[in-house]
Amino acid sequence: MLCAYYDKTCDSAPLFDDLAIAAKEPFCDTYKKHLNQFDVIYLNMQQFLIEAESQELTKYLEQEVLEEILEEYGEVFKRQDIGLAYALRKIYAKTRKKFIFLIDEWDCVMRERKESETQQKQYLDFLRNLLKDQSYVALAYMTGILPVKKYGEHSALNMFTEHSMTDQGTFEEYTGFTEDEVKMLCGQFGMDFTEVSSWYDGYMFTKFQHIYNPRSVVEAMRCHRLSNYWTSTEVYDALKTYINMNFDRLRADIVRMLGGGRVEVNTRSFRNDMRNFEVKDDVLTLLIHLGYLAYDAETKEVFIPNKEIVEEFETAMSVKGWSEVMRVVKASEKLLEDTLACREKSVAEGLDKAHTEVSSILTYNDENSLGCAIGLAYYSARKDYILIRELPTGRGFADVVFLPLPHAGKPALVIELKYDKTADTAIQQIKNRQYTQALENYIGEILLIGINYNKDNVDKPHSCVIERVEKT
Repeated sequence: MLCAYYDKTCDSAPLFDDLAIAAKEPFCDTYKKHLNQFDVIYLNMQQFLIEAESQELTKYLEQEVLEEILEEYGEVFKRQDIGLAYALRKIYAKTRKKFIFLIDEWDCVMRERKESETQQKQYLDFLRNLLKDQSYVALAYMTGILPVKKYGEHSALNMFTEHSMTDQGTFEEYTGFTEDEVKMLCGQFGMDFTEVSSWYDGYMFTKFQHIYNPRSVVEAMRCHRLSNYWTSTEVYDALKTYINMNFDRLRADIVRMLGGGRVEVNTRSFRNDMRNFEVKDDVLTLLIHLGYLAYDAETKEVFIPNKEIVEEFETAMSVKGWSEVMRVVKASEKLLEDTLACREKSVAEGLDKAHTEVSSILTYNDENSLGCAIGLAYYSARKDYILIRELPTGRGFADVVFLPLPHAGKPALVIELKYDKTADTAIQQIKNRQYTQALENYIGEILLIGINYNKDNVDKPHSCVIERVEKT
């Protein structure tokens, strides 16, 4: 799009004349001024990295771009053995013409050459010399997963305004599809919006609280099927590697998020690469930028955004090191069956087993930790339910709520957790505070589930009471 708009070798007005940029303030004032007025240097860094093979990337890139520059502006130069930045300075000095730089996947060097800091520094120095404080640059626009790499003096690509997954700025609504856009697409393609939301919603920003993975939504509409369309092998390998790290009990935080919980994170220490990690926050911040975790800028917390990403974590955890968690996940189908059948004793026993499996990872020290463990124990319910932690009810917060998806035909579950009290106390709180009234637009059967964890009862630490009610 940007190439078409700026490139002086074509007439792209028919593509833009009926859009907001040509008709609305303040865009229309400069629309004609910049339309098809520039030489555009478009660099696909992934392609250059592949084609360079054993050659030095920056030298290969300069060679390829200079060949085209000399074809167009060869008369400007008295000699041919020149560098790219020198050539562009000479062209500007002679013609006063500026260039537009569009660099796609600028960070692929950091991702695919992550073991070679020498190559990364060399690449950053090349970009800095090419773009920083150069009079021939009209605009430089770069895309990638990672923010600009921090290397002390090598972090001097500070002429860019960065928009990342931790700070989208004015690009919030363009980071993915908005809720209104997805509702429109669901109507157009005959898809159920609630189910689409459970799969692809969850990225929340300052203004736009519901941002959807655009590629996955497009594929779901095109195939008319809800599924996992996350296909980046490189990033999957990264997820598998990073969640097996255990900086500052990182594994416990992953389990907490799999159970529907949130984890505080400090994103400022991250060095913006995929290799140098000092603390747990660095790994969590990388997973935000890769799209595997959503970030709430107001609370500074991370969480797993939707069903699609939950499946990615499950796949990554299927490798060694997560056996206890995977046993809980596999047992969750039986726990859900027992719950729906109101088999209170079996539910309590299932929770005891789940507690035993994850106790080495997740410490039971409060109701919040218990809530995360319960969320993990009911892992399989996410096929048919939307999990809500701390649902506002007007008279407090329901600890865990499972709302059935339209296709499920199952009752809603309202779970109240207690610590060193009784399961009956939990049930009574649900009734006294009328938690079921907070289930807006839901009509039908609801299971009230009271769960208590008693740390002093070694043989049977969990107790459970289940009651059926009808919401009309």
